[in-house]
Amino acid sequence: MTFSAIEFVMLALATLRLMRLLRYDYISNRLRAFLIEEIEHPLDEEGAVEIITRGRGEGFRYHFGELYACHWCVSIWSALFLLAGLSIFPVVFSFIISVLSIAALASSIQFLIETFG
Repeated sequence: MTFSAIEFVMLALATLRLMRLLRYDYISNRLRAFLIEEIEHPLDEEGAVEIITRGRGEGFRYHFGELYACHWCVSIWSALFLLAGLSIFPVVFSFIISVLSIAALASSIQFLIETFG
């Protein structure tokens, strides 16, 4: 499977957006609550804390939660999902990748506008 430069960039942006959707967006709160727990550890007397994210529960739930707690892991699984879908159902996944990459680019532009005015 080979990609042009623009297809590669679109796939990278779609992977970023899917990872953020699964790992951080409001829409996946219930999935996060089921799979992972966040524990705050105080670092000093000034109130700084370190947040430890780990799998919740035992067995499959814990191990899947450990994978879900790692945004790098979620991005790898997202890329594999998009690539597999693109090779099996190219028309459908071309559309999905287009939508996700446009959304990633739009949110990046919004971030730049909010950050730099």
